[in-house]
Amino acid sequence: MILIRSLAAAVLLLLAGAAARADQQPVDLELVMAVDASGSITTGALEFQLRGHAAAFRSAEVAESLTVGGTRSVAVTLVQWAGPNTLETVVPWTRVADAADAKGFADRIGAATRPPLDGSTAMGSAIDRAAGLFDGNGFDAPRRVIDISSNGFSNSGVDVEGARDRAVARGVTINALAILDEYDWLEEYYAESVIGGPFSFVRTAENRDSFADAILRKLVEEIAGGDGVPERRRLAAR
Repeated sequence: MILIRSLAAAVLLLLAGAAARADQQPVDLELVMAVDASGSITTGALEFQLRGHAAAFRSAEVAESLTVGGTRSVAVTLVQWAGPNTLETVVPWTRVADAADAKGFADRIGAATRPPLDGSTAMGSAIDRAAGLFDGNGFDAPRRVIDISSNGFSNSGVDVEGARDRAVARGVTINALAILDEYDWLEEYYAESVIGGPFSFVRTAENRDSFADAILRKLVEEIAGGDGVPERRRLAAR
């Protein structure tokens, strides 16, 4: 009798899991774009980051990347973060499958310009909170990626390496875009302490002229995933 009850409970759990997955829309990638809005980021710099992300989604390259190897679709959200417990959604989860969807997402970024948040740079806390955004987002993908964009290093909140390891253990890859306007060693710091997971990589932007291009190349590579051509800064899984 105990064995029968255990089997029945297991069947009910499997059915519940199948029903939950049936409610999720299948996509190729779930992507959290996490933009630094801490005290080291001026209002103009935050607006420039947002405009750079919007420009990337309006580009022909992103539209073309959605059709590499067949029709693709991605679920994407854009958030901003600063000190511990400050992660805020700028644009909620949205399915992007073609150029029109990408332009619509770009327009929503452009309409959501915000002032920077006060406080420290709690990158580990941002990773922990961003990893939780995949739960119950209405999408199901074989790849989940958090994309950290920042010009600083983690100086508050939980340990960034521990947060990275927790995210990777959940099957999440973390990529980074290092803005080198204050610290020219951030690329090495992000490579060592922040990124992780299959095909993780760091991109860099030395100035505003290179920032938009770095976002574009990073986004195209993230959409292509393991099917893309390995770049110089793509690193092996940790």
